[in-house]
Amino acid sequence: MLTPATDVDALVRFGRALADPIRCRLLLALRDSPAHPADLAEALGISRTRLSNHLACLRDCGLVVAVPVGRRTRYELADPQLGHALDDVRTAVLAVDRARSCPDAADQDCC
Repeated sequence: MLTPATDVDALVRFGRALADPIRCRLLLALRDSPAHPADLAEALGISRTRLSNHLACLRDCGLVVAVPVGRRTRYELADPQLGHALDDVRTAVLAVDRARSCPDAADQDCC
């Protein structure tokens, strides 16, 4: 049974999902429209195996859902509000010092 995440848990899961550029690109692609894995892999230029791992992470984080369509599976954002959240984050003005980099997280495990 699915249950809503708490405020902090939702932010942590969203942050973990956004911590990887491929997952960011996947979320933006799914924001535009639901898609099948083969189409997503081709659009992103990555292998289906690599795509599958990232989709599993996004599913585990609760951001995307797999929808059976006949013998195939289509992926879409778990909630339309996620598309709005992505837009808000994407268009936010960040205070960035170009002389400094944003360090990668030491722990790359997902959700």
